[in-house]
Amino acid sequence: MLDKAGIAKRIAQELKDGWYVNLGIGIPTLIANYIPENISVEFQSENGILGMGPFPFEGEEDADLINAGKQTITATSGAAIFDSATSFAMIRGQHIQLTVLGAMEVSDQGDIANWKIPGKMVKGMGGAMDLVASADNIIVAMMHTNKRGASKLLRQCSLPLTGVKCVSKVVTNLAVLDVTDSGFRLLERAPGVSVEEIKSATEGRLIIEGDIPEMKL
Repeated sequence: MLDKAGIAKRIAQELKDGWYVNLGIGIPTLIANYIPENISVEFQSENGILGMGPFPFEGEEDADLINAGKQTITATSGAAIFDSATSFAMIRGQHIQLTVLGAMEVSDQGDIANWKIPGKMVKGMGGAMDLVASADNIIVAMMHTNKRGASKLLRQCSLPLTGVKCVSKVVTNLAVLDVTDSGFRLLERAPGVSVEEIKSATEGRLIIEGDIPEMKL
């Protein structure tokens, strides 16, 4: 089973050389720490930075450099900082090759619910709706179940939707799954996790074809 860093490390394997990548708050922000050595990517944060680097070491934080989740970050050589209007022009103009988001729920049709936290006051969905409406390639990074052990990969989302039929892949602490018209297609198992464990933790339709390999991290 993966921890949050393991989920980020696995998603980093999906990055391609030369891509511009938007990282949402939560688990996705960790991906900047695990870029494969043989590629170059530019991370974009919706609050207005292109060239976002990994998290700083303790004592090296710069309070003026933050991501969309208000965490301190670093900037790579040649990074650019700009206003949010320019940032969202990049997003809406489809200049981002990959968007990685966290989620509370994902349906087996690719719907995503990631802005309304049950029982908590929230100011709104932030930039998530622009991201899911504009991106062609969306990977969700999330835990497979909630704290009560209930599945977060559902037949239908119970929370207010952020986007409809927009998610292409889900990486959880248990598995890597493609989203297809017929449901979640199981691609890989997390280390030490069985197919039966994934089946029991998935409420949505699950497609299992042949032997499912274990992730290589």
